[in-house]
Order: sequence, then C-alpha cells, then structure tokens
Amino acid sequence: LLDEVERFDAEFFRMTPREAEVLDPQQRLLLECSVQALESAGYGDGARPRRCGVFLGCGESTYLANHLLANMALLRDLGLNVLHANSNHYLATRIAYKLDLTGPAVNIATACSTSLVAVHEAVASLRAGECELALAGGAGVSEFGPSGYLYQEGGIESPDGRCRAFDAAARGTRGGNGAGVVALKRLDDALRDGDNVLAVIRGSAINNDGSQKAGYTAPSVVGQAGVIEAALRDAGLEARQVQYVETHGTGTPLGDPIEFRALRKVFHAAPAQSCALGTLKPNIGHLDAAAGVAGLIKAVQALRHATLPPCLHFEQPNELI
Repeated sequence: LLDEVERFDAEFFRMTPREAEVLDPQQRLLLECSVQALESAGYGDGARPRRCGVFLGCGESTYLANHLLANMALLRDLGLNVLHANSNHYLATRIAYKLDLTGPAVNIATACSTSLVAVHEAVASLRAGECELALAGGAGVSEFGPSGYLYQEGGIESPDGRCRAFDAAARGTRGGNGAGVVALKRLDDALRDGDNVLAVIRGSAINNDGSQKAGYTAPSVVGQAGVIEAALRDAGLEARQVQYVETHGTGTPLGDPIEFRALRKVFHAAPAQSCALGTLKPNIGHLDAAAGVAGLIKAVQALRHATLPPCLHFEQPNELI
C-alpha cells in the first residue's frame, strides 16, 4: 500500500479541492512524479519553454468504480468531468497542460507492458526529433486501504500472498501499488548540456504474440525471443555482452518457464553462468501499468550502485527451468 495516497497539493497544480478530489489517484501520482522527474533532471523551471513529450499510462480506475460512482450528488454536479478525471484518455494531455509541456502527449494503454511501451515510444519520438526531452512511465494503483483477495485455482494470484519468481514453489503473483516516471533525452544533447546521465538506453523493441500462445493472457516463447533479439539488434549488442536481465518475472507456474525459455533461445551461445536474472515483483508486487518502468528504474539503480538487489523468496529453481 502507498503511504498518504489521499494527500495531494491541489493549489500547486492550479486545481480546486473538488477537481483534485475527483481526479484518479493514479493521475495525481503521475503529476507528482512528472514534476519530480523534471526537477531531478534539472528542467523543473516552468517559466522557460520545454519541448518535452509525455508518454504515460495507468491502470483502470478502481477509484471511479469504488469511490465516485455511488455518489449521485457528485455525478449530478460534475457529470462528465468525473469521467474525464478518471479516464486514461486524458492523462498525458492533462499533465502536458498542467506543466506547460509542448511535445507530443500520448496516452499508452497496453496492460502490464504500458510503461515500457511508453518508454519505447518516447525513445522513438526523441530519435525522430519530435521533442527535446520526454517523460515516460505509468501508474498502477488499485488499493487504497488494507484488503485481501479470494485465491482461485488456475488464476495468476498467489495462494499465500507471496510471489516466488522462478522458484520451484512459484504459484502466482500478487498485486502492488505505485507509479514511476523517467526523464529521457538524446545522449549527445544531454552530454552537450551537462546533464546528469544515470543510464543509457542503447536500444528497444516491441512486438506481439498474435495467436501463437496457449491463451490470451499467456505469453509465447517465439514472441518473447523475437522481441529480445530485435532489442539487441537495435542496441548493436550481442547476447554474450549482457550481464544482467531484469525480467517480467511474475512468479506464475506458466509464465516463468516461458520467459526463461525465450531468454535461453536468445542467449544459447553465451557462456554459461554469464548472466544474472532478477525481478522486482517479489519485493514490491505486480504494479500493473507501472510494472515495467519500476523494473527499469531498478536496473538503473543497480548500475548506479554496482549492486544486484536480492530477489525475495527464491530458494530453488522451478523444475521446468
């Protein structure tokens, strides 16, 4: 659970208390994270023009479903404004408007891959010269207080609330809540301007499995291997040069072996024991639309501190790996 998720500085973002009250907490968090990202990068001065792109997404609004729709007086008074404040169709443009950012403002909605697709699209926009700076990421907040879930056999959720990614006892994942935004810039421009460069994205790629998988919510080995190979080509790297992979790593009995097989298909020629694997989900839960950018931030921090954070609850490998 997030601490003080109900707190928000409406005045800072030029909102009335009522406007802030009906705004999805996911969008509030992304407004705050966007300001922090710009300030951390040295571009927080809103008095100067910023040709900055915005590529963001968030999960479905449980805030709307569980907290607002039952308030008939609120719906009667504000009508469509309530729906607009909880729709990801208006997320990127609202942030661009509130922060006076004049680059492309694009809403991304691809479920668990949302925030990494946002990063990919931001990279493409920077490469194309559509913007000088870009914000990319996502938010996933579905719980606003202590709650539980009913375990269902064959579902994706863990029977005991623990995610054991790649472990023999892996039985499912568990939800988490959070948001993340990264500030991106072309490397040559960043070096020219004396920016603080934390990491470099060498390449990226996206694809889709089509119908070549066991089920709609299941991944495929061929599709995952294909996108990894495409990302390596885009980066101008070979698999043997990679020392660490931050995985999706949901801790499901089906998903982990498929992800591992896809990696093995690409890394088959690399020396044995040359590459470490990690996943953030056992530590903080599955953040839905923010899962990818959380993993990216973890990988950047691992580089900065020259430390690979331990993956909780791992004891022995899944027998299918």
